[in-house]
Amino acid sequence: MNFEVVLFILLVVAGFFWICDRLYFRKLRAEGEDRPAFLEYTAGFFPIILIVFIIRSFLFEPFNIPSGSMIPTLRIGDLILVNKFKYGVKLPIIDYELVSINKPTRGDVAVFRWPRDESLDYIKRVVGLPGDIIQYKEKQLKVNDVIVTKSRTADYLDPSTFKVSQQFEENFQDTRYTVLNDVGVVDFYFDEKIFKNHCNRIVNGISCVVPENHYFVLGDNRDNSSDSRYWGFVPEGNLVGKAVLIWFNIYDILDGHFGRLGSIN
Repeated sequence: MNFEVVLFILLVVAGFFWICDRLYFRKLRAEGEDRPAFLEYTAGFFPIILIVFIIRSFLFEPFNIPSGSMIPTLRIGDLILVNKFKYGVKLPIIDYELVSINKPTRGDVAVFRWPRDESLDYIKRVVGLPGDIIQYKEKQLKVNDVIVTKSRTADYLDPSTFKVSQQFEENFQDTRYTVLNDVGVVDFYFDEKIFKNHCNRIVNGISCVVPENHYFVLGDNRDNSSDSRYWGFVPEGNLVGKAVLIWFNIYDILDGHFGRLGSIN
């Protein structure tokens, strides 16, 4: 049972006792008499639970980064905030879309329910929109036959593993971010049954046409990421929201590094 379901159950229980208190129990109490304990711990928490439920379900939700697939943009242990109304307003739990607001744009860092197991949330960078032709060959990304410019910067040293990777800055439609590549690592092997007629193997790479209402995503840690190259496209209905800022990382705080807090490239 996920936290959203638990929060909804708490909301319903607290709301039930809050209504009962307003319509019945309050009339039984003498003027100035405190509520009994069972109401304090049910009806008393209803306004707080309601506010948390509204914020978390419709506005912003915190997420924890458990893996290194988005290094160097996001590191293991990052606590981030996700804008849940960026791509539309959905009913919680059942994810029924009430209002469509915006569509993802190329370069967005998006959270979504993993198509192979929707109980899991993944976070990747959107590189392909519906109808786009995506080519990833020899560690170079191309979108609609246009090469995404890639400039070499200083090598990246992972502080947790002391692994050194090549670091590049990609300029993707005025969105600048950094990606990593590891020399000698074979790019990927994809499941042809999943991609069907949408992707083809090419020499040292893959070429895909993104189907309608789907997106192609990549991790910034390109040679250490389980993404669309392996398991396919992200359906639009699986989108949770856009990652907007890093608000905490205990390792950065302990090291005295605060420059990453407050934004996501």
